Amino acid sequence: MKNKKTLVLGASTKPERYSFKAIKLLVDKGNSVIAIGQNQGEVAGITIRTKNIPLKNIDTVTLYLNPLRQRDYYNYILETNPKRVIFNPGTENPELYQLLKSNNIKVEEACTLVLLTTNQY
Repeated sequence: MKNKKTLVLGASTKPERYSFKAIKLLVDKGNSVIAIGQNQGEVAGITIRTKNIPLKNIDTVTLYLNPLRQRDYYNYILETNPKRVIFNPGTENPELYQLLKSNNIKVEEACTLVLLTTNQY
């Protein structure tokens, strides 16, 4: 399996949150993970950062932020220049789709957990 460097935006230390489950599963499947969230903490050995750090070679950004909260990250996502951005259920955002597409970044409406468990990640 190919290691896909993944940025989880909207990461949470709460076990009931999908971002928490996604981080755990990404790590279990051997992907390197960078997590950014509102509160610092740790999930599956991954430190959740609260500040945007410059990143390179990101394959996937997976979003766990509602469209309103995503606005603060538009430029950051574009600067990170991932191959694709996964919009998990509830994060759909046509405004951001346009921005990404105009920068040749693939837009995927999907559930990261489903992609991982069905080996389509």
